[in-house]
Amino acid sequence: MDAISPAILLLNLPPSALGGMDLLSFTTTPKFKGIKNIPSGLHFVFVGSTSTLSVRHGVWIKVNAPSSSPPDFFIRKWDSSSEELIAETDVTTLLQQRANLGRIWRDNLTPYRQSASQDTTAVEDSNRWVQLTDCISESLLTRVLDADVETWTLTSSSSAKQDFDEIPGLSASDLTGNERELHLLPVDLRKTWRQGATGRERTEAAQDRSWALADLTTRFCNDDMNQIIGELQFCFAMVLTLNNYSCLEQWRRILDLILTCVSAVTTHPSFFVRALATVKLQLQHGQDVETGLFDLSDDGATFLKSLLLRFKKALDRLPGDAHADVIDELDDLLAYTQETLGWQIQQGSFARTGMLSLEDGEEVEMDNTAFDEDDEAGEYAPTVVELSAEQMELLGIESIQQVMNGNKTPNLRDRIQKDQTDAGRDGYQYEVQSDEESEKGLPAFDEDEEEELDLEDMDARY
Repeated sequence: MDAISPAILLLNLPPSALGGMDLLSFTTTPKFKGIKNIPSGLHFVFVGSTSTLSVRHGVWIKVNAPSSSPPDFFIRKWDSSSEELIAETDVTTLLQQRANLGRIWRDNLTPYRQSASQDTTAVEDSNRWVQLTDCISESLLTRVLDADVETWTLTSSSSAKQDFDEIPGLSASDLTGNERELHLLPVDLRKTWRQGATGRERTEAAQDRSWALADLTTRFCNDDMNQIIGELQFCFAMVLTLNNYSCLEQWRRILDLILTCVSAVTTHPSFFVRALATVKLQLQHGQDVETGLFDLSDDGATFLKSLLLRFKKALDRLPGDAHADVIDELDDLLAYTQETLGWQIQQGSFARTGMLSLEDGEEVEMDNTAFDEDDEAGEYAPTVVELSAEQMELLGIESIQQVMNGNKTPNLRDRIQKDQTDAGRDGYQYEVQSDEESEKGLPAFDEDEEEELDLEDMDARY
């Protein structure tokens, strides 16, 4: 018998069940009892009741590096009533399995690396798993799964709170049932500015989400940006192995956040280099995802294509060369998507106008406005509006030169409050009247005068 090494024992698996570890998956046989010769590091073991589509249950395990201590030996069993993988806690069973370890080791455990003929491929898969998960840490798993190392478990149906269906009257526990809630980072792409921000600050934070990225890193990741990439890797791994939909949504949200940052690229270039390298590696395994959750065709990858195009345009506009490594990594990613996946996402590589042939043979000219928002073209193009004298007076602007010189103008709200204060000082009293009373006290206007007032009011508001 070969030397004892780290192993996991899987008991009571149903016949022809789906089993897997990391990037390996297989249909189990009656003789199969587990996996041996597991290399050190974090690994994910998953099981499904059938080899077809079914709810899968998985557990993360940590294998320690070789030392003088006995190698790690994990025992899990399949609970047929709940269809989940749970820890074996029966003392008698534990002693019995350890007593028969020699026979089980020889006849019932399959090696992590299958055979000598497949050794090169197995080593490559093992290395790829390490690359796909190198930023996943014990602290990250504890945070996301809200559990200690013995119960790092989740299923295909586990979900984060932000992905629950909003059903009035039902609590979070009612919505999740017995499924574990995932405590993923609260990425809110609808609000990417600080509390109390107004005006220009909100606009800039919506276009450049660097503040939101830094805020998440500070509040939830102990200022460790690798945890952002770690969660990106965790979500992809759970989509790859469990087909977990909530993790797919979080993967999209994190990518949307990272690839819409601008100023952070110059201050944290190494983070973006690592993030882009991670995305490239994940795309190389995107075809392995079942059920079509990842559509990497040229037509199906619109979400990621538009993000990469927008990110490239933002990098091209940045001054200096502090982000040169980020540009190189992005160019490598774009080259891969074009050569391997057939994507066309380079700037200027899409048609804005063209002729569309109808079924009856008629041809009509069509305009493509899909990228107008990113290009600030068409209806999204910025416009210069000339203010009228009344609008300038309302905004407290004495002249255009005052604005050009950067002189501060009174805030409209401050002006209104000042007018109200002055009115109160002069002895005016305000009384709320009914509609009929207020109409009696108003002078009569003809329709032309009323329309003119409406237009002036609209000018003042816009």
